[in-house]
Amino acid sequence: MIGIPLGLFTANAVEWVFHKHVLHNRGRNRESFWSFHWHDHHRNVRRNGFLDEDYRDAPLAWNAQTKEVAALVAGAAAVTPLLPVAPFFVGTLYYSAWNYYRVHKRSHLDPEWARQHLPWHYDHHMGPNPNANWCVTRPWFDHIMGTREPMENRQIA
Repeated sequence: MIGIPLGLFTANAVEWVFHKHVLHNRGRNRESFWSFHWHDHHRNVRRNGFLDEDYRDAPLAWNAQTKEVAALVAGAAAVTPLLPVAPFFVGTLYYSAWNYYRVHKRSHLDPEWARQHLPWHYDHHMGPNPNANWCVTRPWFDHIMGTREPMENRQIA
């Protein structure tokens, strides 16, 4: 059962590292597969007050939403060999991947919900520093790594 808290901690660490180092560092290069995050998702969100219309589409087009799903599925597949020896850990990572997508999608379809329930993620996109607030589901690793920067004057309904 220790696999459950270890899985939650690991998933949040991976979320932080992946967002910071892959989606932002590599994603700034237009030639990178990961460029969808910076050049599509961030652009859409800044233009539309946190809303990203790509999440309204069925995941059939090759856009930021489906690339995100592909990355999450690949991550889940990568840990599957550990399933026989660490079923609770792997199960928690599967849950975390599903939860990440669910929460991220909802936040960008309902900005008011995001402001209230994921203020750290709202601050990442709408605040003055897009190089902070890397976590989406929970701000644990932002606090651990000192990268949580609450946005001043953020109105919460």
